[in-house]
Amino acid sequence: MSGQYWFPNMPIPEIMTALSEWGLSVSNEQLVRPSSDFVTGVYNACLEQVTSISPNVLHKPTQRALASLDDANPDLYNNAISHNIMLYHLTRFATSARIMDFSSRDLSAPEPERTRFILSAFINFVKFAEQCTTFISNVREKSAQVIEEREQVIQELSEVQHNLAVLKAQRAKDEPKCEQLKEENAAMTTQLLAAKEVHTGLTKEIESLKIERAHLQARNETVNSESALLMDNNSRTRSRIVQSPERIRRNIMTMGTTAIEDKKTVALHEAKARDLQAKISALVNIEKDVRSCIEQLQTTEKEVQLLEGSQKELAELKDSLEYKKVERGELQKKTERVHKQLGNAQEKLERAQRHAEEKRQASQQTVERLQRDYEKMDIERRENDKQVEELRMEAGDIETKMAEHLKKSEAELNELLTEYWKLRHETEVYMETLANKLNMNVSSD
Repeated sequence: MSGQYWFPNMPIPEIMTALSEWGLSVSNEQLVRPSSDFVTGVYNACLEQVTSISPNVLHKPTQRALASLDDANPDLYNNAISHNIMLYHLTRFATSARIMDFSSRDLSAPEPERTRFILSAFINFVKFAEQCTTFISNVREKSAQVIEEREQVIQELSEVQHNLAVLKAQRAKDEPKCEQLKEENAAMTTQLLAAKEVHTGLTKEIESLKIERAHLQARNETVNSESALLMDNNSRTRSRIVQSPERIRRNIMTMGTTAIEDKKTVALHEAKARDLQAKISALVNIEKDVRSCIEQLQTTEKEVQLLEGSQKELAELKDSLEYKKVERGELQKKTERVHKQLGNAQEKLERAQRHAEEKRQASQQTVERLQRDYEKMDIERRENDKQVEELRMEAGDIETKMAEHLKKSEAELNELLTEYWKLRHETEVYMETLANKLNMNVSSD
């Protein structure tokens, strides 16, 4: 059975030693004939060593589960719920320790071989977790951080959903008002366009009346200047000529007729001026109405802009909600990847641990072999040192003899060279003498 898993089946003494290191006093009899309470306590201790989960820690979740029941006597289910929660955590722990068939039978009716097998797996897994404390603590910190981020995202999502619901309700509430404002805006726009057309026509009429008034004022001034000129001419003429009653009467009648026509013209101009003043007053009133309409239009535009801003915020909130959903999915995927990486890391660590154990044993054997070789080499080195010392002494003797022999050889060589040069000189003298006697030219080399 143990061949399909990655841990050795420990003997009873090793199990007792390992459990005693954790403060659990276990006897041989308890392992040979395990009881339900015994295995439950030992399994809970192993679980607490790795996950820090104990019955005291699970008391609050059990009470919350009991409080959520609708039954009148929730205490009846206390033991069952506590047993099921602990069994759930022990099953997960056993699965991590590579015991895939752990069940409630291992707690209620334990078998000796099966119990020793499970304890071997649990002890090996606890030792493995103790060796990987740094890595496991880092993974737990990352997991806690991911859980906090997920809770924060859930809280933000609920707030966004609440804000979205409020905005939807406000939008539904403001929808009739928006429609009414749109209708009023359309009606006011129509009125403004009509008023603008009337204003344009009145402005053109006022301009034409102003031009006509200017012409009339210029004409009146011209007539007045002509009248004054004529009166001056008349006075000068009267002073120069003799008065004729008939002519004077005709002039008076002509001037009276001219004055009547001028009065009529002035009255007509005054009537036109009064009409123009009435029209200007009407235009001022129309201008006030137009200004009030423009102000209402501006107010309507501001409300429309606020509504558009609310709709834009609503769209942004929808986009943010979608983004948060995507982030939540990514966080879930990251959590799954982290769990997978943790499993893979545990498998790699187990393989590395086995490989390291094998290498440690091989290294131990190599060290022992090297120790033996070293001792053997040490003996040989001592013998070699003795031989080297002897060879060194022999080499000293040989060097001494060589020095003496070298001195003798140099002395003999010097004597031979002296004798050689002496013989050569005598040979050259003999050759020269012989050449002189034979009358021959001999060159010395």
